[in-house]
Amino acid sequence: MIVNTTYTNKETEKSIDLYIGKQFSWRQRIMLKGIGSKRMIIREISPKMLQCLQTTADLNYGSIELRPKGIVVHIHKKLTSYSWAIPYYKLHIYNTSFFSIHAEGNFVRFEKNKLYAENKSFIQKLKTQKNTVLNTTEYYAE
Repeated sequence: MIVNTTYTNKETEKSIDLYIGKQFSWRQRIMLKGIGSKRMIIREISPKMLQCLQTTADLNYGSIELRPKGIVVHIHKKLTSYSWAIPYYKLHIYNTSFFSIHAEGNFVRFEKNKLYAENKSFIQKLKTQKNTVLNTTEYYAE
């Protein structure tokens, strides 16, 4: 689910919450030692998502937020923001010469540079969280 989140919209927030769960509580955030990545430079985006990034020479940034049943990839282009909600069971992570996230026929590729190096521990946390959630029977009961 890709939505424009430049402006706060209660209906959009509700639909994301239903899709991948509400944001973690403060206590859970502290126990997880943070739920968000630092910003990373977007190298490439799938053709279906080009609406989010009009092709110009500017750098595009993105960040990742953990949720109980999935992640939200926040994409920022100048003053516009888009959020891509991905449940864990649809999430695929590839770590080749680029770091990329794939789901539902879409993808976002991030550059592996200094910003990526700062996010290595977060990416490991993301993989651990995904495996933990997918290995619980409660996840499939809902």
